[in-house]
Amino acid sequence: MTRLLKIFRGSLLSRRVQLLSCSPIALNKPVLLPRISAIPIASFSTANISTGPGTGKPEASDNARNTIVDNSPPLREADKSTASDGNENENRNGWDVGVVGSSSNESGTGEPQTDWSKSYHGLSSHAFPKDVADILLAPIDPLDVEVKPDGLIYLPEIKYRRILNKAFGPGAWGLAPRGETNVGPKIVSREYALICQGRLVSIARGEQEYFDPSGIATATEACKSNALMRCCKDLGIASELWDPRYIREFKTAHCIDVFVEHLPTKKKKKLWRRKDQPKFAYPYQE
Repeated sequence: MTRLLKIFRGSLLSRRVQLLSCSPIALNKPVLLPRISAIPIASFSTANISTGPGTGKPEASDNARNTIVDNSPPLREADKSTASDGNENENRNGWDVGVVGSSSNESGTGEPQTDWSKSYHGLSSHAFPKDVADILLAPIDPLDVEVKPDGLIYLPEIKYRRILNKAFGPGAWGLAPRGETNVGPKIVSREYALICQGRLVSIARGEQEYFDPSGIATATEACKSNALMRCCKDLGIASELWDPRYIREFKTAHCIDVFVEHLPTKKKKKLWRRKDQPKFAYPYQE
């Protein structure tokens, strides 16, 4: 009996070795597993589940196997409006219109910013109101006009700023650079754009001489004021100063040219001044 058990155990062991040697893992063959498709996460209704015969365990019916019940709560009206609003936050023409100021091309008011170094936005789109035009086109006061010693008449730049502030209000106009500052050996120049109420009005290049590198900063500021004066021509501010007839009549009525002597060098030349101003002082003498 013992000998028979040993023979039976030996046969079982040899059979197991044969099975292991013939397995895909032992033969270094790939193991093919059945493909299992993704099963969606859902809950099944227990109403269609019946008890299997003689098992006492629930058995799903054919309808329950093919039915997926969504037990998530219904979407509220507020959530629906929020979801619909989210679809309106898409980009339109490259602008992010969903969040105020979220784009680098938008200002704090939610409106797209304008690159005034290149843009001509609003140029000649419509005329300014009549009350604004009356201020811009008003004749200049002869008392505000100055004359340089070489005979050139001009309106001080602060008077232009006062007229713009009166017409548009402080903060409703400004100068935008159109390029980099050009610093030459003796002159500084830069192009500026005059912006009034969010629209381009005029473009002009200002210039100013300087005699020492330490004066470049002051010349740069004077260059800006010179550009402002030239831009204001397109608005009609002090346009008389570019009228040759007005220049001749003004100099005849309000200016005088006199010979003066430069005391250090004893040289004489003719200079201009207003009639209501005092005589030239040192280093000149009339």
